Amino acid sequence: MDADREFRGSVPALYDRYLGPMIFAPYAEDMAVRLAGVAEGQVLETAAGTGVATRALDAALPPGVGIVATDLNQPMLDHAAGRLASARVQWRQADAQALPFPDGMFDAVVCQFGVMFFPDKARAFAEAHRVLKPGGRLLFSVWDRIEANDFADAVVKAVAGLFPDDPPMFLVRTPHGHHELAPLCALLREVGFGAVEEEAVERESRAAEARAVAIGFCQGTPMRGEIEARGDGALTAATEAAAKAVAARFGEGVVVGRIRAKVVTAVR
Repeated sequence: MDADREFRGSVPALYDRYLGPMIFAPYAEDMAVRLAGVAEGQVLETAAGTGVATRALDAALPPGVGIVATDLNQPMLDHAAGRLASARVQWRQADAQALPFPDGMFDAVVCQFGVMFFPDKARAFAEAHRVLKPGGRLLFSVWDRIEANDFADAVVKAVAGLFPDDPPMFLVRTPHGHHELAPLCALLREVGFGAVEEEAVERESRAAEARAVAIGFCQGTPMRGEIEARGDGALTAATEAAAKAVAARFGEGVVVGRIRAKVVTAVR
């Protein structure tokens, strides 16, 4: 669904403020560690979003490595650029399925939780393969099934209870809808990648309070559009229901839950 890729208005800021530290930062740090062997050259990030992984890469990679951070969504890039002033980072609007770069330009291509949003994943993988140098790596992450991600699971169930006949299913359908890696790994091999490895990575997710979790998912993702389409007051009602469900399951004050993702590495 095209609406699943719309991050507009206040969504980028809320996404970055609430979901960034809560679920994305732990995997950004993990991704940066995986690229520790890149000592010089260029790293391309696709679907950079609000720059959570970009900031981790900038903090961890040696000074001789340049970073080109791209995203299809200009409002997300604008927010990201406002959060990170680094001479070695270039921000550029680009479609991962039609990259505006020459063959063999990059030493690594990174995509944190973006593959799920590509309509033509084979084309995106082929483009990553094309712009990589021989021996270069593509690293990407996808979320595991929603039941293995506590906060997202609690929010979806709570909001579904308000709209049982037509529940908002963005989180299940897109972010958590590509946890079966066999089809993705098959596509990687079809476009020319050699060694393909996968790893499940579990981390801990924290938020200052249950309401922060509810705001992040209900108002800081395309799920917001689905909820608002249910009528006036739906967003407030959904946020409150989600906050109550998270508090009931994880307690008052600081809440802690499990998050689980899968990381794939493919070598050109």
